[in-house]
Amino acid sequence: MPFIHNFNPTLVHLGPFEIRYYGLVYVLAFVIVYFYFRHLMKHKRLKLSEEELYDFILYNMLGVLIGSRLIHIIFWEPMYYLQQPWKVLYVWEGGMAFHGGLIGVAVATYLFWRKIGRRISFAKLGDYLSMPAIFMLAIGRIANFINGELPGRVTDVSWCWYFPGYDGCRHPQQLYSAIKRFIVFGWLVFVNTRKHKDGFVLWNMVTLIGIGRFVIDFYRDDPTLLGLTAGQYLSMVMFVLGAYVLVRYYMDDVKRLFGMKV
Repeated sequence: MPFIHNFNPTLVHLGPFEIRYYGLVYVLAFVIVYFYFRHLMKHKRLKLSEEELYDFILYNMLGVLIGSRLIHIIFWEPMYYLQQPWKVLYVWEGGMAFHGGLIGVAVATYLFWRKIGRRISFAKLGDYLSMPAIFMLAIGRIANFINGELPGRVTDVSWCWYFPGYDGCRHPQQLYSAIKRFIVFGWLVFVNTRKHKDGFVLWNMVTLIGIGRFVIDFYRDDPTLLGLTAGQYLSMVMFVLGAYVLVRYYMDDVKRLFGMKV
């Protein structure tokens, strides 16, 4: 039985202002990262001062906003923003690309790492950031669904949805993506409980997100080139790079993870 999307993307109105689920997810993401890193600092697993933690959060806020917005504009809707350039600033309306956010966070974390004199392992920072990041990315896809954006391709499956502004009943690919990311989050939590070198959790995330996004994009209604979307080409790069790094530098950790002799 098909479903009809009639969710209101606005959580609450405060006079002339409104709080949207989509924007709330971004705020919640950085709040979670802040308290998670505070927990790590309290238990002596991460040596940062309070001021440095604030800087880290600020760097990554800018990284994810600039990176995800820029890649979305370049790869997905360049003509739309060329015709309405002021819309570039309307981030609360959606239009944030995952791959761009990932690149932005990587660059921001690297700049922060340089700023603090490289005294902490860059790979360890990546490990610590991976779990809260993937969890909030999953929540973000649910926010995409509430916004009614990024619907999947037209289909006749019994769980398809009618989205406002789109013709036909479509795959709720936002929810597929959210489920995939929750699964990856669970896997990263498991990996983190095992003995491993710095960076192992991070590269697990890169590899799994790459292959997961590649598969999910077959249900997305994005333009294709030679049968694949821009997201799939970027995801192939993620998967190949992640798999190479795991095999080249973390093979002992992979074997240990699956109970094999090291």
